[in-house]
Amino acid sequence: MAAQHYFADTADGYHLDDPSHAAIVVLIDELNYRDNTYMTVKPVGDASEWCVTVTLRLDEIYQADLREAPGRDPVVVTGTDPRSVAQDVIGWLEAHSGVSLAPEP
Repeated sequence: MAAQHYFADTADGYHLDDPSHAAIVVLIDELNYRDNTYMTVKPVGDASEWCVTVTLRLDEIYQADLREAPGRDPVVVTGTDPRSVAQDVIGWLEAHSGVSLAPEP
């Protein structure tokens, strides 16, 4: 199901409505061990059809859990380059959630 509106939240309390391609890249790139170890992207509303969580693990690996529906196992993507993981997340969001995140020119 396509999401018309969505939001991103970070562990350090930042909230962004309808984040752009660039904003998602920055949110993942800014994950750190001090106060911001994860970020999530979800559709607005009570019935979350999908959810993305990106975590910076203690072994310096970025892990993205890409969940299509509640109760289903997530697709898990890992990597050491936050921008590469961000591109995987953006591609998944576009393919599975109806979110369009074309990069700004």
